[in-house]
Amino acid sequence: QVHLVESGGGLVQAGGSLRLSCAASGRTFTNFALGWFRQAPGKSREFVATISRSGTVTAAAPSVKGRFTISRDNAKNTVYLQMNSLKPEDTAVYYCASTTAVGYYSSPTTERGYTDWGQGTQVTVSS
Repeated sequence: QVHLVESGGGLVQAGGSLRLSCAASGRTFTNFALGWFRQAPGKSREFVATISRSGTVTAAAPSVKGRFTISRDNAKNTVYLQMNSLKPEDTAVYYCASTTAVGYYSSPTTERGYTDWGQGTQVTVSS
């Protein structure tokens, strides 16, 4: 079983930056494709960014493209989400997700593409 633990959330002013981390354990990290999703109050969970097992394929939602960057450090079994130019509408609980049921260069962009989830970390952006 995979165990995912997010950290790095907090309160930040609009225009500021945060870096979220997600530490994984339980299985070989290089076998995971990883993703970040978020859920704002009263809304459904939505895709934010994804990175393939190879680390060479990434994708981001249009709402965050150019502001958020996903990366992974296989030596630390950790995936990151660097968030810049934050906006109040980025306020949400951010979740890390993983799956091994994909090819080396695949990077799922839907919830159904992932099998394991973290508990989430709160990000609040004040205006």
